[in-house]
Amino acid sequence: MKQMGLLCGLLMALWQPLAGVASEAEVHLDRAPIDTSNQASLQRGARVFVNYCLNCHSAAYMRYNRLVDIGLTEAQIKDNLVLTGAKVGDTMKVVMPAKDAKAWFGAQPPDLTVEARARGADWLYTYLRGFYRDSSRPTGWNNTVYDKVAMPHVLWELQGQQVLKTELKRDAHGHETEVKQLVLDKPGKISPAEYDATIADLVNYMVFMSEPSKGKRLQLGVIVLLFLGLMFIVSYYLKKEFWKDVH
Repeated sequence: MKQMGLLCGLLMALWQPLAGVASEAEVHLDRAPIDTSNQASLQRGARVFVNYCLNCHSAAYMRYNRLVDIGLTEAQIKDNLVLTGAKVGDTMKVVMPAKDAKAWFGAQPPDLTVEARARGADWLYTYLRGFYRDSSRPTGWNNTVYDKVAMPHVLWELQGQQVLKTELKRDAHGHETEVKQLVLDKPGKISPAEYDATIADLVNYMVFMSEPSKGKRLQLGVIVLLFLGLMFIVSYYLKKEFWKDVH
């Protein structure tokens, strides 16, 4: 009986994350236009991240000086992106105490260093564009991707205020289905297209931040493959020369 109880506990532990994945899989995710070779996009995304995300979230495994990999100098980083008393070589740690964050939001905001790898770029892109007004929530905001989210919509001034509207649509057989759609109720400081582009830059930067050495690793991999290809040709003809008199 004890072994059966342990087995049931293990199955329940495995079922919970699988159930969460299944529920998230039902949400339609928009394709994120990711291009980590676009340094201008990465620089714009880094600026948005520092100004809006780093107030509550940390990126404790990312150092400011790694931003030189996206075309910035250390002087530019220090003057434009280090908004606290941190040094360029420090990690991107949040200033807000964890106790205050939990008291204000009900949960401590997660570290975002590898969030793009954990959630995926498409999830982040859809999530950051999916906030809508919901008076039943403590923050006044909800999200189509993450229902009952604790995070407020920090970019609402840029995007504006969306509302979630439900419409009944009837198919050719007369069956009615509910279709939920986000509608912009109050415009923000920028147009919807500009907001989507801003989120694309932000997610692009978060993808880079989750693995900043990926570009160099891929470049080194190509060089190694080219070297091995060249060595194969040399080795092949060298082998033919050594064995040409052996029958």
